[in-house]
Amino acid sequence: MTRLQLAVAVAVAPGPPGPCSTSTAVRRPPRHISRSRGLHRGAMSVVAAVSSTHPSATADGSPPQMATTRLERGSLLVGGRELLSQCPPEATLRAGVADAAPGAAFLGARAAAPSSRHVFSLGTIPKGWRWLSLFKLKIWWMAPKTGADTAGVPAETQMLLLEKTGNGVEDTVYALMLPVLDGDFRASLQGSPENELQFCFESGDPDVQTMDAVDAVFVNSGDNPFKLMKESIKILSKIKGTFSHIESKETPANLDWFGWCTWDAFYKAVNPVGIEEGLQSLREGGAPPRFLIIDDGWQQIVNEFKEVDGALLEETVFAERLVDLKENDKFRGEACKNLGDLVKKIKETHGVKYVYAWHALLGYWGGVCTSSDVMEKYNPKLVYPVQSPGDVANLRDVAMDSLEKYGVGIIDPEKIYEFYNDQHSYLSSVGVDGVKVDVQNVMETLGHGFGGRVALTRKYQHALEESIARNFKGNNLICCMSHSSDHIYSALKSAVARASEDFMPREPTLQTLHIANVAFNSLLLGEIFIPDWDMFQSKHETAEFHGAARALSGGGVYVSDKPGVHDFNVLKKLVLPDGSILRARYAGRPTRDCLFNDPVMDGKSLLKIWNLNNLSAAVGVFNCQGAGNWTWLVEEISHVPTAVNITGHLSPSDVESLEEITGDEWNGETAVYAFNSCSLSRLQKHQSLELSLVTMTCEIYTISPIQVYGGAVRFAPLGLLNMFNSGGALDSITGTVDSSATTVQIKCRGPGRFGAYSSARPALCRVDAHEVEFSHSDDGLLAFDLSDGPSHSSVRNIEILYTAS
Repeated sequence: MTRLQLAVAVAVAPGPPGPCSTSTAVRRPPRHISRSRGLHRGAMSVVAAVSSTHPSATADGSPPQMATTRLERGSLLVGGRELLSQCPPEATLRAGVADAAPGAAFLGARAAAPSSRHVFSLGTIPKGWRWLSLFKLKIWWMAPKTGADTAGVPAETQMLLLEKTGNGVEDTVYALMLPVLDGDFRASLQGSPENELQFCFESGDPDVQTMDAVDAVFVNSGDNPFKLMKESIKILSKIKGTFSHIESKETPANLDWFGWCTWDAFYKAVNPVGIEEGLQSLREGGAPPRFLIIDDGWQQIVNEFKEVDGALLEETVFAERLVDLKENDKFRGEACKNLGDLVKKIKETHGVKYVYAWHALLGYWGGVCTSSDVMEKYNPKLVYPVQSPGDVANLRDVAMDSLEKYGVGIIDPEKIYEFYNDQHSYLSSVGVDGVKVDVQNVMETLGHGFGGRVALTRKYQHALEESIARNFKGNNLICCMSHSSDHIYSALKSAVARASEDFMPREPTLQTLHIANVAFNSLLLGEIFIPDWDMFQSKHETAEFHGAARALSGGGVYVSDKPGVHDFNVLKKLVLPDGSILRARYAGRPTRDCLFNDPVMDGKSLLKIWNLNNLSAAVGVFNCQGAGNWTWLVEEISHVPTAVNITGHLSPSDVESLEEITGDEWNGETAVYAFNSCSLSRLQKHQSLELSLVTMTCEIYTISPIQVYGGAVRFAPLGLLNMFNSGGALDSITGTVDSSATTVQIKCRGPGRFGAYSSARPALCRVDAHEVEFSHSDDGLLAFDLSDGPSHSSVRNIEILYTAS
């Protein structure tokens, strides 16, 4: 977990040339030189080096087609449009990499001499395109940026989505550029002061060198940005084989249950008594956590510097190191005999189903103590991180500055699986069900002498995943501070990853940024992980804003409330009495019309986030303007929040893939229910309604396709009207018709206030075979209560009967 102090960042003053403006590296006798990794890849080895005067050909030598990506006469063409102009002769294209996607290709380049780090130009983005970048704002985390000029593409860009509109929506083309891992090297994109799009290609080890970047930047195009992203990640996962698409991963079971994390409640002062108090107060208030994260503060660590000079204590807090695998003295005493005693007690007393424990990828922030008797078996040694120019191009990080100065106790890569297995087998033996693993991106700074950043990261990540699989019953791992592509494209099994910088309760100007950040980052992360939008606090002044967003995230919902400090009016919009949540189907992402707008700082754009449920869709509309800016510099928070009222539009067409939940005979009509205003509208798919929101307010719309039953009754279930994600409660719907009646049968979770659109007033409504009172208003809103049902199940069987007139 990133501490509050991690928010303290120092801006690096820009100066010519750019952060990655030179391909010159310190030349040492290379231990490993890869001249053409593509030559070792069988059918994937065809490289078309294309100059500005020679058109490219496909892999089989046939003439390029309009649907393919082509590099000819100094231009890169995608979908029939020029994506890059003035491409240099050293640029290469390997097309035809996927039969099902003729536009998929890899860009690369060839240097004059081998080096561990190159910067290659790809050309210039012509006018008419606008782009969305997901870039590493600081070493741990990505953030979004939008623009149109090539020079504005930030350093450390890991996804570049571009749009070019034509005469109509049908003529719009989207292009995707993903700098990826190529052998032992990692690529990233950046703009230059000369208005060139460049890619930086680096190994992180001066002894690991190459001349060739063969498969450095993946390129694809299409007419739907969400399908394009999904298709591209699936193609990449098959080609590279080093990571997996989220659809092929096991989903941790805890995600469907409400959780509580100890971090913002206690920080490192977490203790057994406080944990029990927090669980009890939440349970007694009607929001019982079934999932607990015991965050930083339970381990045995040492600060080896404070005894030398007490003034160093604050500076060295991030250099503290792990000395033992077992819990510290706080968890061995009168309150509990040991960690196992505590875990057993909270599961039996408070009904907690899943307990996770926190640790860093290297054990602790500063790694392990190299003089510890317990750690000796893992051959640890002290090393000093070296950040690449890209790591410090945007924001420096105080934790990395500390680690650079005081070093990291790194475990021998050949012993890392043994370390993880020992740690996790102990935790499993005392009843812990999984782990949250933090500080993961530090590996990219430790590659020197270990074969480079990519090789080292992959070694650790795969060892971690194997240990999780061996020691825990499910795929119970949360990856955190892990937004480097080294990690993203090495995640074979990891299914959950934090989506952004922490929720920071003490920083008022970071609240709206958090919502925008997690939504945009989920465009990329959501195809490889289930994004974790982080905890929040239910009694915080922005709790409704955060809670509504978490309901649409598609990931876990958990809070970090202090014991006894809760707002159950907020929590009960997220959590059912049995502790379950209404989790949506996919990762929440911005709607298509928001992708290239700035919802935080342009003063005019609302942020819309869409998702799907079993029978309906949800769109959350958030006003993130006027409350902060994208600098994320805590020392510059002199910004005074301004209330800005913004008007926008909501349409069923904002929901992508709505056809997944509609029948073949659907005529495009929907019922649209607004959560806060409790208003119901009927809209055709391409119709819209107008709404206005002031800063830091939101509205959630449930959008349910209207179906016709019995030839006369138009009906659309909405779900639990008292929940943020109303439609998440709906399981299934069927209809039966006979000569005397039409019956709509629904399975819906409860308890709560059930709602639906019904064009006619029903004769009666039943819940679990018992007739209930209902209301039916002029706008078609049918509503009735679902009371508490059998203790073993939250699902209610609903029957709505219409008699023939």
